Amino acid sequence: MRAYELMIILDAGVEESNVDACIAQVSDNVSAGGGEIKAEDRWGKRRFAYEINHQSEGYYLVLEFVTETREMGSLERLLQLADEVVRHKLIRLPDHEAARRGLLGDGTPLAAAG
Repeated sequence: MRAYELMIILDAGVEESNVDACIAQVSDNVSAGGGEIKAEDRWGKRRFAYEINHQSEGYYLVLEFVTETREMGSLERLLQLADEVVRHKLIRLPDHEAARRGLLGDGTPLAAAG
């Protein structure tokens, strides 16, 4: 299994139902690849450091998930084509960080070496 963290910035005017729909689309895409969303963190509206597409704020959403697939092209394409997505960033978490967050294995964090 591989662990990923996905940050999505949605249009600031997005309604809560659209946020739920975006999460559902990502979840469907991840589960189609044999994966599962493990954590969802809604940061809400935040101000940008600089304007993006003539907008000064956006709705931030962070998802952590694990999946068997090594190819994330379909998820990237889904996010690029979504009108409400301003920006997104998908990173693969190193195994030690994923284990620390409880995303891999039995869910217990790694013990400090002593």
